[in-house]
Amino acid sequence: MKLLNKLFIVIIIAIATSSCRKLNIAPTNDFSSLTFWKVNANVYNALYNNYSLLYNHTLYFNNEALSDNAYASSGDLTIISSGNGNTNTGKFLNDWSTYYSAIKSCNEFLANIGQNTTLPKDTINRLIAETRFIRAFEHFNLTNWYGDVPLVTDDITPDEAKVIPRTPKATVVNFILSELAAIIPDLPSQNQLPVSQNGRITKGAALALEARVLLYQGNRMADVVTVCQQLINNQSANGTYSLNPSYSDLFSNPTVNKTNSETILSLQYVPIVRTWQDFWDFAPLSVGGRVNSMAPTQELVDDYVMLNGDGITDAGSGYDPTNPYANRDPRFAATVVYDGYYWNNEGGTNNGPSKTIYIKPGSDPSDSPVNPNGPDEYVAGRESSSPTGYYWRKYFDPSAQASYVSGLNLHLFRYAEILLDYAEAENSLGQMNASIWNATIGALRMRAGFTNSAALQYPANGDMTTIIRRERRAELALEGLRTDDIRRWKESEIVLNGYAHGAQFSGDATTDNGFIRAQKRQFNPARDYLWPIPANEIGLDKNLTQNPNY
Repeated sequence: MKLLNKLFIVIIIAIATSSCRKLNIAPTNDFSSLTFWKVNANVYNALYNNYSLLYNHTLYFNNEALSDNAYASSGDLTIISSGNGNTNTGKFLNDWSTYYSAIKSCNEFLANIGQNTTLPKDTINRLIAETRFIRAFEHFNLTNWYGDVPLVTDDITPDEAKVIPRTPKATVVNFILSELAAIIPDLPSQNQLPVSQNGRITKGAALALEARVLLYQGNRMADVVTVCQQLINNQSANGTYSLNPSYSDLFSNPTVNKTNSETILSLQYVPIVRTWQDFWDFAPLSVGGRVNSMAPTQELVDDYVMLNGDGITDAGSGYDPTNPYANRDPRFAATVVYDGYYWNNEGGTNNGPSKTIYIKPGSDPSDSPVNPNGPDEYVAGRESSSPTGYYWRKYFDPSAQASYVSGLNLHLFRYAEILLDYAEAENSLGQMNASIWNATIGALRMRAGFTNSAALQYPANGDMTTIIRRERRAELALEGLRTDDIRRWKESEIVLNGYAHGAQFSGDATTDNGFIRAQKRQFNPARDYLWPIPANEIGLDKNLTQNPNY
């Protein structure tokens, strides 16, 4: 647990390096910019600070509400998903600043690590490789959202930052890929990590990021196959990964969540020391929730297939609209709470009992003339209840402190994603076959709990693209990747125009067959596939230009 605890030590680099002195004389009684990097402990503290800047729980969860998976009822997420985001919207600036702050910290580290002469050369090379990974990851997020962005590879001054231009996206992507290729030899494999270093960046993490970057370009599918095969077929060199036997345990079993064969890289959290609390506003009120800030949509619910592998609208699927949650993909109940769901608190003692969740209006047995609506029932406009009639289950932490203060890790890269990347790339190349199916989609479904041979066997007929995309959605829901997927597939203009719906509880059968209209959404394909460069940044840097139609 050394890494986890050291991640959060407050370091003094900023203070040390920002001091202005007329004479180049180092003080003898404290650290300065001249001595800081010579101390090994300081180097590691600087590294762990960069890890803490890699990503955060807010970024991880909030992007789901910018997709058709979830609806957020207030704030910038609502503004953006309704098509009303602009150059002054806070999230656009906050995300931009978050990524560039991490890049700044990484560049400071890379500019100064050479001052250390006591750490072994191999160790220095590894620390540099980890930092270059983090810097590449930040640049990837930036170019994924904003397109052309300033490529910052040196520790630039404030004055230099005011004149730096945007770099073409293709150049930024090539830089990211070249960085990842360069650092892999200096990183350990997962098999080489001692327990005390669990959570550190590995060869597997670099390959997983490389696969994601290539996949998102859309025209590099042969390269995606090559990278995925390195993780699938060459595990002695790059790390031994496999699907964890239990899907739900990856997210809700504290022991499995921290140590398993599937995680390639996770955001590291520690109870008490570094925690997240988003689930407090995802859970039903009766089991410790507070207000509902983000709820699953009917569109997500409808995309979970039946146990025979058919979509709910397929002929012969067996779907029963009067019992809509029966016989569905087992990952559905591991992810979404629906009316009549049995909430098992799995031995948790701080956030409510095991109980049935009543969501349909008037269904709670505790309803009375004085209190006509149970705590979890859908009531339009009531902020404590879900605006869609669904709650989240995925990432429920039975060991959480009161108010769902959790120390569970948040998975950035899982082996499951590599299998999905591989299947998508092979299918796009016209090379999908029974062998690849069995190793990817079939394996994922078997792990999820499917037993029907119709769901597990390679389908000779059927829309394989739809099958793979649906599988990806079910497997990765609430892991922050759905928005990326619908953007790169150019589906946002389809699925984000019109209403985001909730369960069939509206009471008005004449409108959308009684399904809740949670939000009217708008997505302009001529504008919204890129976020705007924040107005504040353009005001500071005269060489920044704006994305089209903002």
